[in-house]
Amino acid sequence: MMVSVICLAYNHKAYIRDALEGFVRQQTDFPFEVLVHDDASTDGTAEIIREYAERYPETIRPIIETENQYSKEVVIARDILFPLVRGRYIALCEGDDYWSDPLKLSKQVAALEAHPELDICAHRALKKRNGKPCGHVGPWCRQRIISVERVIRGGGGFVATCTLMCRREAYLQDTPMRRELFFDYTLQIQGSLRGGMLYLPDCMAVYRRGVPSSWTARNIGRHKTSHYMKFIRMLDTLDSFTEGRYSSAIRARQRRYKIDQFFRKVL
Repeated sequence: MMVSVICLAYNHKAYIRDALEGFVRQQTDFPFEVLVHDDASTDGTAEIIREYAERYPETIRPIIETENQYSKEVVIARDILFPLVRGRYIALCEGDDYWSDPLKLSKQVAALEAHPELDICAHRALKKRNGKPCGHVGPWCRQRIISVERVIRGGGGFVATCTLMCRREAYLQDTPMRRELFFDYTLQIQGSLRGGMLYLPDCMAVYRRGVPSSWTARNIGRHKTSHYMKFIRMLDTLDSFTEGRYSSAIRARQRRYKIDQFFRKVL
């Protein structure tokens, strides 16, 4: 198995078909699997996932919960899906986003195979709000290697989660910062530590912003200020783990969180 795709879904009935179509339309000369986890949706999302699993049994591997795991504080990707992945690479796409290029997986695998010194790859994505394009995430127009410092300073938001592909070893590595905060930002940092993040300029995915049932909304939502404290603590843990090599970038990112916290309290 070359690639394992992880897709988390919850009440994504309006969007999940786009995500699943983006998966099954991938054109590759290698095998890949899609682990689609539904966290006990109440809107019919699970039925759509089952439909695709029946039509594409070699590709779609459904994990359908009867009880909501998020409410039990289960970290789904880590606690449920980690033991199931079989691929050399791990790709991510939440159920409300989708891939628009059928060669996405092939291009990223080829890029990482050509760069054995790197562990993570991202690419440009179209951003949509209320169904309408509103810019791009990762708008660089050429291939580049993004430094660890730039990844840290970026706070996770300068590339979209649905564009990430990571080597299995880096993705599954148990590090103190991911134990502190299991989030796409910590994955970006962890995947970049060995040599940076490989960025491709091809726009191959669509990131939907502002979806009420998105993973980000469920995990942060109105509690963004308290989450900033978690990010700050995670960065302290990262600083210790990396023995101060990236202290300047870490302090700069922490200052931004503290400034944002201040203005949220004032306003």
